[in-house]
Amino acid sequence: MAECYVTGKKTLSGNRRSHAMNATRHKWKSNLQTIRIKMEDGTIKKVKVSARALKKNNLERV
Repeated sequence: MAECYVTGKKTLSGNRRSHAMNATRHKWKSNLQTIRIKMEDGTIKKVKVSARALKKNNLERV
């Protein structure tokens, strides 16, 4: 399962409810983007980052 490298966000699961209160399984996927970043030791690594964390954090992209 994919997870955000910065915030740790994952796919959430639960029930979708109709007006009759019928329950069907549903997944809410986080908006993950694959980017390449430069690590502290200078190596380049591909990581998955959520779109919100990508906007907020100053990641050194390659």
